[in-house]
Amino acid sequence: MGEHITTYSGIHMLPLAPKEEDIHIRDIAHALSLMVRANGHFPRFYSVGQHCIHCCEEACARGYTKRVQLACLLHDASEAYLADITRPVKQHLPKYREIEKCLQDAVFQKYLGKLSQEETELWRKLDDTLLYYEFEYFMGEKLMACPGELKSSPVFDTEGFQVTEERYLDWFWRLCEE
Repeated sequence: MGEHITTYSGIHMLPLAPKEEDIHIRDIAHALSLMVRANGHFPRFYSVGQHCIHCCEEACARGYTKRVQLACLLHDASEAYLADITRPVKQHLPKYREIEKCLQDAVFQKYLGKLSQEETELWRKLDDTLLYYEFEYFMGEKLMACPGELKSSPVFDTEGFQVTEERYLDWFWRLCEE
């Protein structure tokens, strides 16, 4: 076994040295639809893919540009190749954060080009907003000050991974068409 992972589509991908040609939206959609959010501590299955879709839907409801909507959909794509580490632990792993940023930047570059600082701030705020509402819904816990009302109506429910995968891809293709 080398330094690659084998993706859903059979690509031998080097997560530590990502190449745009090895990044595929079907691999991302498939993997994120199967990855559990909150490191498995929610009382029911809720995937990273669902979280990304909800971030995208919220960006759409707020009237953000298609680029920001797509950034919201893709913001956890690096996890399709690396998995995730909870925020309290990740903050103590600078090398992991560097690897994650490099891979996430490669995903953004492939599908969006360079994001502006404003676009980055918008998707990050929506990521935190959905995190707040997910924890409030699933755990009854307020992780931070309320980030404001949602304009969309996310359904924090378990859905089959195939449904999430197709919804993710539908959003992706819709945002890339225009």
